[in-house]
Amino acid sequence: MADKLIRNLQICLEDGSVIRGEVFIQNGKISRISEMPIENYDGEEFDGNGNLALPGFIDQHIHGAIGEDFMDGKLHATEKIVQYLPSEGTTSFLATTMTHSPDHIQNAINLNQQFIGNHSFKGADMLGFHLEGPFIHPEQAGAQPLQYIRKPSIEMVKEWFGSELDGLKIVTLAPELDTNFEMINFLKNHQVLSSAGHTKASFEIIESAQQHGLTNLTHFTNAMTGLHHREIGVVGAGFMNNSLFCEVIADGVHLSTKMLKMIGKFIGSDRIILITDSMRAKGLPDGTYTLADQDVTVVGPKATLRNGTLAGSVLRMIDGVKLMKDVCDLSIHDIQKISSMNAAKQLGVFDRKGSLQVGKDADLVLLNEEFEIQHTFCLGELCFSIN
Repeated sequence: MADKLIRNLQICLEDGSVIRGEVFIQNGKISRISEMPIENYDGEEFDGNGNLALPGFIDQHIHGAIGEDFMDGKLHATEKIVQYLPSEGTTSFLATTMTHSPDHIQNAINLNQQFIGNHSFKGADMLGFHLEGPFIHPEQAGAQPLQYIRKPSIEMVKEWFGSELDGLKIVTLAPELDTNFEMINFLKNHQVLSSAGHTKASFEIIESAQQHGLTNLTHFTNAMTGLHHREIGVVGAGFMNNSLFCEVIADGVHLSTKMLKMIGKFIGSDRIILITDSMRAKGLPDGTYTLADQDVTVVGPKATLRNGTLAGSVLRMIDGVKLMKDVCDLSIHDIQKISSMNAAKQLGVFDRKGSLQVGKDADLVLLNEEFEIQHTFCLGELCFSIN
């Protein structure tokens, strides 16, 4: 891997300050950040054209894109997604499964395990898995197939990922179905995040689940109990509890712009984690596609089952970033938190991801004044360029 010097940048540092300078990359890592010209180096030179450099986006909840899905369990499918994601600024991600038969989930895990930490495939870096279902509430299934929903099973998770839960980062479940919060305790003991989603839990159940290790809320406000003046539910817990991280699909469909503004104001950039929850139709024209063997109709930004139920999204991370920036009037520091830093901290990779700092992976997205992606670097390799 050739050394690389990127000149003429506005660089967003970890503390949110922005400097004009240069980034020197060696062996896929940021070797130096300097406001002064770097001389006497051996390697390639790249002109940043005065663009803003942010840490590459981290999408911890994505099912697919460009006609492919991680549940397909096919090498070429995942490789296509990995190569596509830098076009939207995403440099790291979690392959997200869906509620399906145990064998189908196992096949998807087995195939995709080989992508974790495998940098022979040029593109976004797979950090592990997000297991969304099958341990969810059937009355909050959304687009998850009802016939495959199961009660939380530690043995099943061990069967899929092994006794040490290799590669598993997040499990979305309905905590009200987790007897004595055994699954949440088990996951916590294995450094795996528990996230409440597709749930009918009350506020009190979420509060109790937190005492056992629950830390996240999956696609906040969607497929969970909402606010009511006598029971504020999971949504109320997200607003009230300052230790819960909230995934947000900022596509203007899953949440209105008014709700996004309220989330920005009352939850704030320290607890928001932007996701796409995108399915295979992302990056393709309107039409009919599939999600877990179900037909999905895509028209504009909206993907729905035949009964009108939302079926994931076709959102690109950069579009979610731009909408949150405009609706919530976010600072550059806020943007890097919700698009990269918070996820990196939650997933335990902040020592190498989530900010532009010497020693970290050279994952950078370069944006012009209109916040349009110009270039994306993954581990120092140019993986997308608008030119």
